[in-house]
Amino acid sequence: MDDKIKFNIEYPIHASPQLLFQYISTPSGLSEWFSDNVNSRGELFTFIWDDSEEQAKLLNKKSGERVKFRWLEDEEDDQTYYFEIRIQVDEITKDVSLMVTDFAEEDEVDEAKMLWDNQISSLKHVLGSV
Repeated sequence: MDDKIKFNIEYPIHASPQLLFQYISTPSGLSEWFSDNVNSRGELFTFIWDDSEEQAKLLNKKSGERVKFRWLEDEEDDQTYYFEIRIQVDEITKDVSLMVTDFAEEDEVDEAKMLWDNQISSLKHVLGSV
């Protein structure tokens, strides 16, 4: 299997870190913008789209700051692939950004970035921060 490439994207967003954290860390919040529906049982999250569902394990969660998931399909890989959504606040301007870290195969990085662009655009829409 090809190694995946790590990439980071920054999205400036007009919302409080506390509110954002609800949207990135809870099943109800994630189902508003990330997928059609989200269920969780402990650390196991099931993301549901029209005709598919993917399971991810919550690896790390720091209140008000970040969440990190690993898709179960990536579990067999020797590499540790994950996706992380981190809330970053500029100390001086207090501007809030979402920092997304993800992995994709080399020929799929642009596609993966476009997918995130669409997801974050949905999130901004839900937040009224367009």
